[in-house]
Amino acid sequence: MTLVVDASVAFHWFFESDKSAPAQTILSSGEPLIAPDLVMAEIASAAWKASMFSNVPPSAAQTIVLEAQREFDELVPCLTLKDGAIALALELRHSVYDCFYLALAERRQTHVVTADQRLIRRCAGTRFSNLVRPL
Repeated sequence: MTLVVDASVAFHWFFESDKSAPAQTILSSGEPLIAPDLVMAEIASAAWKASMFSNVPPSAAQTIVLEAQREFDELVPCLTLKDGAIALALELRHSVYDCFYLALAERRQTHVVTADQRLIRRCAGTRFSNLVRPL
């Protein structure tokens, strides 16, 4: 089954944490991994922050961004998801950035894998709960 992977999961592919092992399991699952192209901006931002505040060398931050792109089987243009994302954001009263991932999962009839507890809580008990799979 194709999986939508959000930046909170992709981050753990490159930065060691308690979520790294489950994130690596997703990465090596053999399942097609997709995301809105927004994921690259979010990964780049996380890599920049790691370089600025966590002693990650700038060259490593750049490598992370290059490698992350290769891990996705498809990056879907946000332009094609914007209408669904804003509708979901308004309905859920949640960040439109996160709702791009939900819109893609809804469109492709699959799940968003996320480590974002706020998103998980926001979708719990709604018609979107079946779209979200915790890391």
